[in-house]
Amino acid sequence: MDTDALRAQLAELLDGVGAHMSFEDAIADFPDGAINDRAPKIDYTPWHLVGHLRLTQADILDYVTNPAYVEPVWPAGYWPDRDATATRAEFDATLRAFLDDKAALRALIVDPASDLFAVIPWTPGHTLLREIRIDADHNAYHVGEFAILRQITGSWAAGHE
Repeated sequence: MDTDALRAQLAELLDGVGAHMSFEDAIADFPDGAINDRAPKIDYTPWHLVGHLRLTQADILDYVTNPAYVEPVWPAGYWPDRDATATRAEFDATLRAFLDDKAALRALIVDPASDLFAVIPWTPGHTLLREIRIDADHNAYHVGEFAILRQITGSWAAGHE
């Protein structure tokens, strides 16, 4: 079976191409003063949300590549502490880590040596295809949420559509 077309579509899905806003577009020109803002009736900040994306994606990358994988405790292993705040440098480090892990997952997808359909031996029957789909779906959901947070908090640049 030729999987080139599937690999290309999975890479686009992970990149947020198509029907969704990309992570890169959602975080573009994010203002320093909004990193730790809480929107009304929302119990987390923009930094918490990108931290959640980073931690979850890092977990999926570890899951598909590490035979000694250990699942983090929910929810502490998947979200920054509710009271934690971030500096600009910490926010930027979170963004870089997310993008680095996304690139590592993307590299697995496009590598012809990666069998998208093979069961990952240390899992209960899961495949790379399944895990990439879950990661991309999770990312799309929360990137949309991040964009809405920007709208609510007024952190888009003037003229943003």
